[in-house]
Amino acid sequence: MFLRPRFFLAAIALFPLGATAADPQPGVSFSHNDWEIVCDNTRTCRAAGYSEDGAERRVSVLLTRAAGPGEAVKGQLTLGRYGEEDEAFYATLPKNIKLTLHINGRPAGRVTVPQDSLVADLPPQQLSALLTALRGKTTIEWALGDNRWPLSGAGAAAVLLKMDEFQERLHTPGALIRKGTRSEASVLPPLEPLTIKPAKLFPTRPSDKKIGADPELRKALLALMGNDSVCAERLANPDQAIEINRLSNSKLLASTFCWLAAYNGGSGYWVINEKPPFNPDLVTDSGSEYGNGSIYTSHKGRGLGDCWSSDSWTWDGDQFVQTEASSTGMCRLMAPGGAWSLPSIVTKAR
Repeated sequence: MFLRPRFFLAAIALFPLGATAADPQPGVSFSHNDWEIVCDNTRTCRAAGYSEDGAERRVSVLLTRAAGPGEAVKGQLTLGRYGEEDEAFYATLPKNIKLTLHINGRPAGRVTVPQDSLVADLPPQQLSALLTALRGKTTIEWALGDNRWPLSGAGAAAVLLKMDEFQERLHTPGALIRKGTRSEASVLPPLEPLTIKPAKLFPTRPSDKKIGADPELRKALLALMGNDSVCAERLANPDQAIEINRLSNSKLLASTFCWLAAYNGGSGYWVINEKPPFNPDLVTDSGSEYGNGSIYTSHKGRGLGDCWSSDSWTWDGDQFVQTEASSTGMCRLMAPGGAWSLPSIVTKAR
């Protein structure tokens, strides 16, 4: 069994997964060399850059910009800490690590990074110098004594240009790459996050469990998914249990384990009628768990667990609406569980 890629390596439109999910405004995901960007359905963009793969001391920068005229870029920095060697190294440093930014060997301001979190906001002066440096070919590193945390600029200009394009800032004074005199009034405004009201849940009835053993349900799921789907082999096995949870008076949620890879697994979740014809509607074939009206997925980008992706769908009484789609950024040994939260779908519950 193979694991389907969860991280995007080209510019693509991002639409929520799942046949029954409502579609929020799409964002964009793009990466080039050591930089990546994800813009969400409110038009907020987050660009992350990293040290080159294999660097001894690793650093990552997150640049966040909300949509709308006059919105400023916010910057954060995090230092890589993954494994015993890094833990031992940071234990030798002060509780407040005072780093100096060097651009082409010249100091460009200091930032204090708490040892417990290794995350800090970039001061405005340092952020401004960094944004200028990222437009060209420069050497960027934070330093403490003989220790250096280098930031790669490879791919930064392409990623920041993508941010300007998506938010329609090109040729305005606020553009990061292609500045101009076009009015800021032409910049796209922010959008409201997707709003959802979770539905009141119906308790599963004892008789519902019998539906999971109905051969007609299994046949309907196989017909929908096809013989080459990731769920086909297990659905074809009559001993493979299909779990049933009630959603409403007439709708149920059917689920079964579908696939197992080296370090991830996934289950299929379908909305079905309580009686034949079941007319299954796929929500996801990569689910991790269901609870309290929501389906969740959580998958490692690789076995080391330094990068993850996650999704969620919430039942609104009529359908499952995708309420989260997010990754933690590139697999660069920044931290167990990943460096950042880079959402493409954000929601607000009512």
